[in-house]
Formats: sequence, C-alpha cells, structure tokens
Amino acid sequence: MLKIFTLVVFLLSYVDTMAQTWEIGGALGGSGYIGDLNTNNPVKLSGGSAGIFLKRNFNGYISAKLNYTYGKISAADSNSNSQQIRDRNLSFHTPLKELGLLGEFNFIKFIPDAGRNKYTPYVYAGIGITAFAPRTVYGNAIISLRNLRTEGQPKPYSNSTLVIPYGAGFKYNFGGKWTVAADLGYRYSRTDYLDDVSGIYHTQAELPNYMSYVLSDRSGERNNGVNIGSPGSQRGDLKPHDTYMFFGFTLSYTFVTQKCYFEGR
Repeated sequence: MLKIFTLVVFLLSYVDTMAQTWEIGGALGGSGYIGDLNTNNPVKLSGGSAGIFLKRNFNGYISAKLNYTYGKISAADSNSNSQQIRDRNLSFHTPLKELGLLGEFNFIKFIPDAGRNKYTPYVYAGIGITAFAPRTVYGNAIISLRNLRTEGQPKPYSNSTLVIPYGAGFKYNFGGKWTVAADLGYRYSRTDYLDDVSGIYHTQAELPNYMSYVLSDRSGERNNGVNIGSPGSQRGDLKPHDTYMFFGFTLSYTFVTQKCYFEGR
C-alpha cells in the first residue's frame, strides 16, 4: 500500500505547477455501512466521523488530497423490519481508521481568494487503506470478534482492507481563503468482514471454542435458547464485499501563492 501512495505522489510531482495552492482542513460528519446487517439502505448513518486533510490544488479544476478519517459504524438485527432478520439477532460495531489519497475534480474553476467563482460542485475518487475491528456486546461485556473466527475461518481475517473511495460534493468560498464544503462518499472495500458476517453457519466442532459458537448464532437469545441457524445454512448475504460511507462538512484554509493570485484576476 505504501508503494502505491509513493508512486502516485511521484507522478503528481510532474504535473504543471502553474497556479498551484496548498490547502489544509478538517471534517465532521457521520458514517454508515452497507453489508450483511444492512443490505438495502445506502444512506443510513450509524455513527460519527471526523477527519483532517492536506490538499494540493494544481489549478482551478484538479487537486490531490491526502486524507485521514476516523469513524464508527454499527448495525443490529434487532432494529430490522423483517422478522426473519430480527430472529437472526446478530449485531456489531467497529471503528474505522482510513488513510486515503484522492483525486478531486471541480466542475467550475475554483481558486479561493484569487478566482472569480465562489462555489463549485465536485467529484472525487482514489485509493486508501482502512483498519477495522468488529465487536459485539454480549451480556455486559464488549467482545472482539475477529479472533473468534465465527464462520470457521482457518485463520483470523485481516484487520485492514484496501478501499476505493468515490463521491461528490459542493464547496463554497465564504471569506478570502476559507472554504466550506459538504460531501457524500462511499468506500468499496476488499473485505466482507467489517461486520464479522459473510457466509454460512458452522457446527460447534468446526469453530475454535465455545464462545465462537455462542456468538456465531445468537438466535437462541430470542427463541428460548433454541438456535435457528442450522450448519451449512446462510448466515450472511453471501455478497463478497462490504461498503461504508462518510457524509460530512469540511472547513479548509488555502495558501494562495502570489503567482496564482495574479493569474486568477
């Protein structure tokens, strides 16, 4: 992953330096998730998020942004409208720690404090890496799920994943070098275990320990101790990847060079 970031930064160093500016900022908002415990609501928020970024604006249209975002996502079958899903009775929550390198494109030429345009819609896409650690509440305790291998994995799944961020937003320059923006962005991940749920139920003998078995099928907690997840039957939605998203607002400050200022007039 580090090699990819290094290569991208190296290539960007060859871009024409006319009208370049640096921009720093922070973000606050919410986060959500689409996966085995939320299959059909792509805009459902389940936690908060915060981030910081450093951006290089190559001209009024194109920029590259190094971005760090911390967020939390969660879901619980008990909140579903489906009786079948409520009976499954699984739940999770996890922090997300994302480092991403994004390319951004403005639809209208936009140079804070130097250009004529005060606003623009924009889109972005890039590459990133995200650390996660799914947990659940059992009794009065918070239990980490990764090492329990609740679906009979031969070894614990990775606690990080490659992600492909993409999204869109709208920015407005409200005072000199200060800009506010709002955006919605999704992250296509390379894992199906953000929620610790993916495939099928297993027998107790196929799982590492008793706690793995207890937390692999929690339907008995709603069904007088009788589990409904028979071995080999579907536990997750059987799709290969989970997705998460961030929605938020940013505030940034742009360092405009004198050369850029002259050209923007």
